Amino acid sequence: MTPFQIIYCLYAYALFIVIILVLFPCVILCFPFGRIKGGNIMYRLFRIFGGWWFKLIGIRQEFIYESTPSPDQQYIFIANHIAYVDAVIVILSVRHFFRPIGKAELLKVPIFGFIYKFCVVTVNRSNAEDRARSLDDLRKVLAKGISVVVFPEGTFNMGDAPLKELYDGAFKLAVETGKPIQPILFLDAFDRMHYRHFFTLTPGKSRSVYLDPIQPSDYPHADFKELKRIVGEKMSQKLLEYNASWISTKYFKTI
Repeated sequence: MTPFQIIYCLYAYALFIVIILVLFPCVILCFPFGRIKGGNIMYRLFRIFGGWWFKLIGIRQEFIYESTPSPDQQYIFIANHIAYVDAVIVILSVRHFFRPIGKAELLKVPIFGFIYKFCVVTVNRSNAEDRARSLDDLRKVLAKGISVVVFPEGTFNMGDAPLKELYDGAFKLAVETGKPIQPILFLDAFDRMHYRHFFTLTPGKSRSVYLDPIQPSDYPHADFKELKRIVGEKMSQKLLEYNASWISTKYFKTI
């Protein structure tokens, strides 16, 4: 780790803290509007501040649209998960109003946890009862006309395969509600910040790829496990095609 890397990371994280402190009073003003309208306003603010943070630390967010999502359609957005910066990337990438599902542990973070509780569906993945509760909360979000965001790997992919094994929740939700799954690939998050250390953040490009949406109605005989397999294979294949940097060369032999 070079002195420049340490200075850059200290600058980036100090700037992030300043942004959170500036954002906090704006977020407080959203609370009287309730969880729906207030939450939607919050995500607009997050997108603005997240965009400025990326610009000021030299990360260029780029978008590749193999398919352009309809602004009038609700989606179950899913993405691969490999770095802490995924949280910012997803806010910049998803232009619909949405609510993500996130780790309950983050509720303990000072200031951030207070905001997090208001605008995220939390889950303790180690608890089956809590997983069921969070899935029910996501159904309620969709029923109110808002899209949802799920990282189906559940946590960081720390291996050399395109994806970890996927959890069932997003696919159960798609089968039960009929809402399309919209996969997004984060191609450069691993290079921008390695999951093992906070002092690996680097400037550079960050590409988000919108794949074709998967309609559950196109697979009328598929249960959620089959849908999960289909979506996982499509995402893995595309990660290989885009030559994602964390993938071992042994997987490219399958193309």
